[in-house]
Amino acid sequence: MSAPSGNPSAPPPSYEETVGGNSPYPYPVPGPGQKPDGKGMNPPPYMEPPAPANNPVTVQTVYVQQPVVFYDRPIQMCCPSCNQMIVTRLSYEAGALTWLSCGGLCLLGCIWGCCLFPFCIDALKDVDHTCPNCNTLLGSYKRF
Repeated sequence: MSAPSGNPSAPPPSYEETVGGNSPYPYPVPGPGQKPDGKGMNPPPYMEPPAPANNPVTVQTVYVQQPVVFYDRPIQMCCPSCNQMIVTRLSYEAGALTWLSCGGLCLLGCIWGCCLFPFCIDALKDVDHTCPNCNTLLGSYKRF
C-alpha cells in the first residue's frame, strides 16, 4: 500500500470544505421574503422538560419465579394457591405408558390376566402432584 500523496503534516480538510457547504446551518433556511413551507427546514429546537424537584424515584422490584419441573418424586415448593411451603403429595394414574405396556403384553400372549400387571406398577403410571394443605393440583408428570 502506498502512502497518500500530499503534505503528510497538513491537517485533513473540514467537513464544510469537503461537502462544499458555506452555510452555518445544516439544513436549508428560507431567505428573506421566502415563505417557509416546512420542507427541508430546521426542526424546532428540542426543549427538555424541567426535571421534577425533590421527587423521589420509585423502584419496583420484580421477582421472577423459575418454572417447576415435576418428576416422579415429591417436590418441596411454595404452593401458589395457599402460599405455604409444602412437600407435594403424589397420586398415580394409568397413562399412555401403562396402556402401551398392557397392549404389548397382550401381543406377546399374556392374555389371561398377566397383561394387567402394568396397572399395578406405579413406575409405569403418570404422577399428579397436589398440595397437602389445599388439595390443589400443582402439576403432572407424564411418563410417555
